[in-house]
Amino acid sequence: MHIHRAPFDHPDAVKLNDEVQAEYHERYGDGGDATPLDPSDFRPPNGVYLIAYDGADRPVATGGWRSQDRNDEGNEDGDAELKRMYVIKELRGRGLARRMLAALEDDARAAGRIRMVLETGTRQPEAIALYTSSGYEPCAKFGYYRFYESSRCYAKAL
Repeated sequence: MHIHRAPFDHPDAVKLNDEVQAEYHERYGDGGDATPLDPSDFRPPNGVYLIAYDGADRPVATGGWRSQDRNDEGNEDGDAELKRMYVIKELRGRGLARRMLAALEDDARAAGRIRMVLETGTRQPEAIALYTSSGYEPCAKFGYYRFYESSRCYAKAL
């Protein structure tokens, strides 16, 4: 697998984002993640979006982070918010998400961010297991879904 920076609106990013949104809809029945995102959120130095490709140059995983500072949605100064972590179904369980997560953490740290935060949900136990096994701990709820009972928020110092 090789990981490349790409714009959030790159055709491969759009393709995989459509797949993750469909999966969110399957799990939650709500049409997908409604968190407002803009391609500019993921432009360095205020964020990054990564796409992983397999040996045949097929896009197989994505993830990004965007800068957040203290705001009305519960973020803190220095936050890097993890977004759109996704691995295609047929390649799950091979460590791709863990590699993507490490690359995103390294990038956010290099950009001066001090804490990686994320929001996931109770119907994504695999995601919760990945994050908790990678050193993330529950934190105060933040973001678009902070008032939802199924929302779970995690943070890790960078």
